[in-house]
Amino acid sequence: MSLDIGTEAFARLAEERVDHRFKGLPPDAEGLTVGELAAQRRNLFEDGFATPVLALSAERLEHNLALMETYAERHGLAFAPHGKTSMAPQLFRRQTERGAWGITLAVPHQVRVARAFGTRRVFLANELVDAPALRWIAAELERDADFRFVCYVDSVRGVELMDAALRPTGASRPVDVVVELAAGEGARTGVRTEAECAAVADAVAGTGTLRLVGVAGYEGEVPRADPDRVRAYLRRLAALAAEFDKAGRFAGLTEIVVSAGGSAWFDAVADVFAGLPELSLPVLRLLRSGAYVSHDDGRYRAVTPFNRIPEEGALEPAFRLWAQIVSRPSPEQAFANAGKRDAAYDLDLPFAQVIRRAGTERPATGVSVTGLSDQHAWLRTGPDADLEVGDWIGLGLSHPCTSFDKWQLIPVAEADGTVVDYIRTFF
Repeated sequence: MSLDIGTEAFARLAEERVDHRFKGLPPDAEGLTVGELAAQRRNLFEDGFATPVLALSAERLEHNLALMETYAERHGLAFAPHGKTSMAPQLFRRQTERGAWGITLAVPHQVRVARAFGTRRVFLANELVDAPALRWIAAELERDADFRFVCYVDSVRGVELMDAALRPTGASRPVDVVVELAAGEGARTGVRTEAECAAVADAVAGTGTLRLVGVAGYEGEVPRADPDRVRAYLRRLAALAAEFDKAGRFAGLTEIVVSAGGSAWFDAVADVFAGLPELSLPVLRLLRSGAYVSHDDGRYRAVTPFNRIPEEGALEPAFRLWAQIVSRPSPEQAFANAGKRDAAYDLDLPFAQVIRRAGTERPATGVSVTGLSDQHAWLRTGPDADLEVGDWIGLGLSHPCTSFDKWQLIPVAEADGTVVDYIRTFF
């Protein structure tokens, strides 16, 4: 795969026509290309955008990208942010430009999207046993010598299925794998014990189609997670890497991959990985946090490690969902025209933040979201709530992963409302 394929794919994004597929965009933009609409630099509030409309803050997006770049550099970490958060190749590119080693993904479709836009390094944080997908990966590795692909293995049976799918391809390059160590009994995926990890590694060594390159895991699944439990798990992961290295399991490699890191405990990952014992080869300490790119006003605002390490900076919520008040049936209640089809709601309901009326913005005092229907937000309004039908309400959201996936084309707006770009998602 040449770099030109990615360049051409990004060019096609700008050439895509604006039409009924894209929520919230100005109706009179129908037929323009996305590039032409971006060049008009329309104002989100004054130039025809229809509610509900989700917007990303240009300034906060840039701040978050820069902050995690410098954080990773400061702590000697390679960074492969989890792309399943946004599934937006434009953001993958910006993350890579900001020093990311590559992109983490979860399922084969996501890898195909990344490859279509020229992503050269992919870490698949899952065991891949789907035969058609494995054959496609093998073909990509054959076609592009610069493509690096690494995925989990977490069972002997999985290794057997992978080998059976790959052997008929006759591929000259093996698929690189890391043994996933489970975060504890009852955690999500991963091998439960070190002895079982060794059995999985032995199974990999018995194939000609797979190559063991390291160990990995996800500390976000540690049961009853607290700093001590999380660090204890990460030390087990580090010790597993050292044990495998001592046993000669990484002979012939140029580096050993040790990977972890969600968005809630990356400070613990940085601390433990900084103390990794000296191994026989250089170590790629690979961090995979993904929610940082937009951050949020709920779950991740509460759990971000920057709350524990404020001297290292702070992420900023970059999303805001704009809706319009369409009903005010009583002094205690109002309804806005955004609901489950538009807003994340799996972790927290949206947060009423600001009200806009006649070009003036003020805090949404006395207004709270109490529920969501498919296309309505239920609002409770107190005595001090100044709210009328026709007002715009700006809502903060919780959980980036289920915010991005409801919008195919997302305006990126500067602080004054000027829309400078549009982010295309592929879910």
